[in-house]
Amino acid sequence: MASSRSWMGGLFNRPNTRRNSKLEYSLSPIQVKEKRLRCLQERLQVPFDETRPDHQEALRALWHCAFPNVALKGLISDQWKDMGWQGANPSTDFRGCGFVSLENLLFYARTYPASFRRLLFKKDGNRATWEYPFAVAGINISFMLIQMLDLCSEKPRCLAGANFIKLVGEDEEAFDILFCIAFEMMDAQWLSMHASYMNFNEVLQETRMQLERELSLEEIQRVHDLPAYNLLYQ
Repeated sequence: MASSRSWMGGLFNRPNTRRNSKLEYSLSPIQVKEKRLRCLQERLQVPFDETRPDHQEALRALWHCAFPNVALKGLISDQWKDMGWQGANPSTDFRGCGFVSLENLLFYARTYPASFRRLLFKKDGNRATWEYPFAVAGINISFMLIQMLDLCSEKPRCLAGANFIKLVGEDEEAFDILFCIAFEMMDAQWLSMHASYMNFNEVLQETRMQLERELSLEEIQRVHDLPAYNLLYQ
């Protein structure tokens, strides 16, 4: 799982998209894909560091997106449990996945705020008494995607990873968008299975298999072409 303490199993230092687009103008499509894949792999190597001001600010920004009208008492506070962290200090949940998982959550909150809040507050469907903790689920989804796409290899060797490189070539935010799609897919699977706390691993595995099937479709040219992308706009 994403963390040894897990209950189941940089937007602040990411490169400027507009500047990168200009630099990539003279590159071939293959070079663009390789460059963007390397940038993503570099992101995966950044651990979460609770002493870094930019990492602290990212956490505060995530809180503000989730609870804009609630003042945060501190980076260590029982308030974090309301977002689905395991304890009062969210930094302890990042051990298995690093800063990219926080970047994913913050991207989700800023890019698809309605979907983010719908899942955070469990607004849809008949819910179990023991629901999945939102933030910890997000970390596990980031970890699942990294494994599924074989992103820790120099070059992905699995079919899903190879097809994902094509999506990165079309959109350098493909990984972050895929995270948002996967979160929606996981929640939909959770509801369809009438799942509860102890079923999370099974739900995540089903989500992975469904996402792999969608990534294998020949007509998929962009991450927005994935059938499950529409879940973000329910």
